[in-house]
Amino acid sequence: MDTITHGIAGALIGKAAFDGHDLFSTKPMTKRRLVTWAVLIGAIFPDSDVFRDMVDGNPLLMITWHRSITHSLLMLPIWAVLLAVLTGAVARWRKWEAPSFVALTGLYAVGILSHIVLDLLTTFGTMIWSPLEWSRPAWDVLFIIDFTFTGIVLIPQLLAWIYEDPERSAKRAIILWAIFTPLPVVIARLAIAVGTPISKPAVLVTMVMFVAIFILPAARGWGLRVSYASWNRAGLALATAYVLAALAAHHAAFARVKQFADQQKLEVLAIGALPLPPSLWNWDGLVRTPRGVYEIRLDASDYLFDANNSPSSEVITRTYYPDAPPNKYIEMAERLPDVQKVLWFARFPVTQFHMEGSEAIVEISDKRFAQLRRDRPGSFTYRVRFSPGGQVISQSWERQ
Repeated sequence: MDTITHGIAGALIGKAAFDGHDLFSTKPMTKRRLVTWAVLIGAIFPDSDVFRDMVDGNPLLMITWHRSITHSLLMLPIWAVLLAVLTGAVARWRKWEAPSFVALTGLYAVGILSHIVLDLLTTFGTMIWSPLEWSRPAWDVLFIIDFTFTGIVLIPQLLAWIYEDPERSAKRAIILWAIFTPLPVVIARLAIAVGTPISKPAVLVTMVMFVAIFILPAARGWGLRVSYASWNRAGLALATAYVLAALAAHHAAFARVKQFADQQKLEVLAIGALPLPPSLWNWDGLVRTPRGVYEIRLDASDYLFDANNSPSSEVITRTYYPDAPPNKYIEMAERLPDVQKVLWFARFPVTQFHMEGSEAIVEISDKRFAQLRRDRPGSFTYRVRFSPGGQVISQSWERQ
C-alpha cells in the first residue's frame, strides 16, 4: 500500500477508535489531536526504511530490505516504545497535554500494525517475522495503489470536518466538491496511460457520487446531525467491509485459477490470483510450472455469471511465458549472488535469453508485477549482460 494511504488510514483509526481529532488547527496542540498524530505517524513509520535505500543506493535493497524489520511483528513493540518515548519528550518540551506513555505506546502499536496488515494485503510481500525469518508472506487481496480504498478512508474524515462547524459547513462542502469532482477524469487518464482504462459511464457515475457525498448531507442540515465520531466510525466500517469484499473476490478468483490449472493438468510450482486495477472486478491469474508461467486475466463475469462455473480453454484468454532453454550463460547468471536474491524474491519468475551482437543477455522477470500494457515491459526485470568470454559486463534492473 502506498504511504499516503497508510497515513490517511491511520488518521481514520485514530479518530474512529480513539476519539482523535483533526490534525491541523490554529489552536495549540490538544490531547485529541496528538492521539490522531500518534496513530498516523505509527501508520507511516514502517516505510521509513526507504531512507536507507536513498542513502545506500543499492538497487536490490527494494527486495532485500524494504518491508523487513520496520514491518516486523516481532519488532513492533520496540518501535512503538521508541516512538512513545520520543513523543513524550517533545510533548514535555512543547508543554503539550499528551496521553500517558502506556497510551502512546498502544496508539503507535495500532498504527504500525495497521501498516503491516495493509501491506500484507498486497502482492509485494512483507517480512513480518524478520529478523528471525526472512520469508515474504503476501495475501494478494488489494492492488498496491487502490484509489477506491483511499477514497473510503479519506472522504468520511472530510465529511466529519465539513459538518463539525455549522457556520462554515456549506462553504467547506462546496470547496471539497469542486476539488473532488474532476478527480475521476484525472484518474481515468492515468488508467489509460498504464493500460487499465476506466469506462466513461464509471467516470460519470463517480462524479455524480461526489455530488451526493459532499452536497446532499447539507440538505435540510442532516449532515450536521451526524456526530464527528460517527462519520469516522462509518468510514472505518466501510473500509473494513471493502477489505472483506476484496477477500471474497480473491477467494473466488483463486478458485477459478486453480480450476484452470487442474483442467490443463499443469505441474504447479506456484499459483495465485493477484489484484489488478482499477477495481475488485479485475484479477491476474498466474501459474508457475517447471517450464514457464501461465497467465490468465479474469474479471468477475468469468466466475460469477458462468452457469457452468468451469473454466474452458476456449473461453479463457491465456498467455504462456516459457523459460529459455538452459545454457551456460543462464547457469552462470543463476550462480551470481545478486541474481540469487532476485530469484528468492520472485514468485513467478521467467528467464529469457537473447544475443545483442556478440554479448549474451539473461533477463529474469517476475510476472507477479503485471505487464498492464502489452506495448510496455513489466517491472521487476533483472538483466545480466555477458561478454563473449563469459565475463559479467553489467547487471541491474531493467529501466522502464
